[in-house]
Amino acid sequence: MAKAAGWVTVSTVAPGFSPHPLPLRACLLSGGSSQRMGQDKGLLPHPDAGSWLEYGLELLEELRTPLTLFTGHTSHLSTAVALAKRHGWLERLEPLREAPPHEGPLLALAKLMRHHPDQILLLCPVDMPWLDRGSLRTLLASTTTAIRDTTLPGAGAGIRIAHDGQRHQPLLGLYPSDARHRDALLAATASGERSLQRWIAAMGHQDVGLAPAAIANANTPAAAARLWQKPEWDPEEP
Repeated sequence: MAKAAGWVTVSTVAPGFSPHPLPLRACLLSGGSSQRMGQDKGLLPHPDAGSWLEYGLELLEELRTPLTLFTGHTSHLSTAVALAKRHGWLERLEPLREAPPHEGPLLALAKLMRHHPDQILLLCPVDMPWLDRGSLRTLLASTTTAIRDTTLPGAGAGIRIAHDGQRHQPLLGLYPSDARHRDALLAATASGERSLQRWIAAMGHQDVGLAPAAIANANTPAAAARLWQKPEWDPEEP
């Protein structure tokens, strides 16, 4: 993937604003079973990279921040390590195997918060193959509204999630793993909660509007085929 000049990180998005005191960590989720797709989504071919998995890893690696691949698929871990070795960023990659039970993204997020406390986790799914730099810039720039600002609504105003104008896309978002969010999530999952949507609704969050085409995902072969109808906008533009 070609590198873009002027790529921003969470600490440089807006001079004059205090960056969030917690460090940023990118987390790519690729642990789904892909049952509706009928084949491993992460290993589907991508026109701009070898696979959806490699595209997501290369995009997030451009942040130059610690990068965790969280998956239950051994093939994904080996692919990530080979890619990182080939391009020289193995020291930033954490290939992390998700231990069972595998019960969806809320439990995966709880495991990540427990494993990486007191960080900002940039959660990203492997099945958003048109996700682009501009959308990530917009999401990261949302932190300049001061994630601990008590004037923001909701007890969990620190959570930022993508919104396509019609629905939330909570698998793309910024999740603080500070004690308040971490303890609340661990308590929720211990009580049997498995819905990410319900949990973020209870905690409170801010929506971050992003281009629908950039954050479209696919769970079936027909939906995946529609994604390759190239959007009219240029995904490299901010």
